[in-house]
Amino acid sequence: MNPYLRGYRCLTCGEVHSPKDITYTCPRDGGNLDAVYDYERMRRELDPHVITSSRDRSIWHYAPLLPAVLDKQQLAAHTPLTSLGWTPLYRAPLLEGEHSMRTIWLKDDSRLPSSSFKDRASAMVVARALESGVSTICVASTGNAAAALAAMCAGTPLRAVIFVPENTPDGKLAGILIHGAVVFTVRGSYNDAVDIARAACAKFGWYNRSTGLNPHTREGKKTAAFEIAEQLAVCQAQAGPEPSSELSSGATVFRAPTAVIVPVGDGNIISGIYKGFYDLHQLGWIKHIPRFIGVTAALAPSLFRTWQSGSEILVDVPSRTLASGISVDRPCDGVAALRAVRASAGALIEATDDEMLAAMRLLAQKAGVFTEPASAAAYVGLWKARQQGLIESGDEVVLQLTGSGLKDTKSALQAARPPIRVESLADIRL
Repeated sequence: MNPYLRGYRCLTCGEVHSPKDITYTCPRDGGNLDAVYDYERMRRELDPHVITSSRDRSIWHYAPLLPAVLDKQQLAAHTPLTSLGWTPLYRAPLLEGEHSMRTIWLKDDSRLPSSSFKDRASAMVVARALESGVSTICVASTGNAAAALAAMCAGTPLRAVIFVPENTPDGKLAGILIHGAVVFTVRGSYNDAVDIARAACAKFGWYNRSTGLNPHTREGKKTAAFEIAEQLAVCQAQAGPEPSSELSSGATVFRAPTAVIVPVGDGNIISGIYKGFYDLHQLGWIKHIPRFIGVTAALAPSLFRTWQSGSEILVDVPSRTLASGISVDRPCDGVAALRAVRASAGALIEATDDEMLAAMRLLAQKAGVFTEPASAAAYVGLWKARQQGLIESGDEVVLQLTGSGLKDTKSALQAARPPIRVESLADIRL
């Protein structure tokens, strides 16, 4: 266990619990937990240059900032579990021109082993499970978290048990099954799958990876923020520092953008990336925390309605969106997601299904990145944020892309122009 980890704070009552007393949620009121570190000691003892100079470009590159890590023997194996991370950060010049913006970056986590962002969380949970000596990990998922857990458990002694809604897209289901996980399909919604998974874990003693319930999921997802900040600093150093940049002294090895736009379903990704930038800010390694703009599906409106009302009391609203990755009736990490948006002076934006399909097509054709609908929601958030004045032309914005378009080829075929049938050379017209 990380010596800098002080405990876990309940997001509902605020009580901090010792790491040895915690498995999942707050023992007092069942609230989700957030890892708390001894930042003062970390500032004294950790050198960011030592971290960034490491030749390891996996998420374990940031081991001093994580609650659990793999042991040296495991890390030496160079498996997908030990090597994931350092996904590309692309510039999107055509999109910059279209939106009259200085800088748009695309953080492409479809390049992770299971083709989704959820590998980060699953890897952290697997590290914790191996550290704790458990034998079976269980998760409820709309697809990506399940595929990530199955992939991260493959090649380890751990068994993965999965609960997914029966309408999970074939592309996601295939990625779960091929890695050898035990899969149960659930009649009903994602939240129904969450309830069954929790009951099964209680009955059989399995370790529950489910989002929100397990605090290590957020800690795994925060590694995307570390990578973004380090990659931006590298890009700035290569281009030469601007007079007002954080790199002007030549000392900073992390840099925060103006804003980060994130698709939001359960809320764990946006809360995780926010936590990563929060950690870096507490350490004094970045000068500011970016504004966070979360993008929810209009046909999964629970979180957006809660944000509009100014409340933190989430309600169940049936989801009907085609974007399976953000299709939730009640966000399991919604409280943390709302706090990330509010604390960073950000906003939530809704994306319709048609807008996400259009964004899939535009990201593929103008930036060369093939994403699933839930991931493309980030681009919907960009153009709506520009229209609403939430993003200005001089801002530097990162779009967090969370999953490959190969996860949902049915939606991709719906978004793309159909092929043109020809009988001969004479029929060809462009």
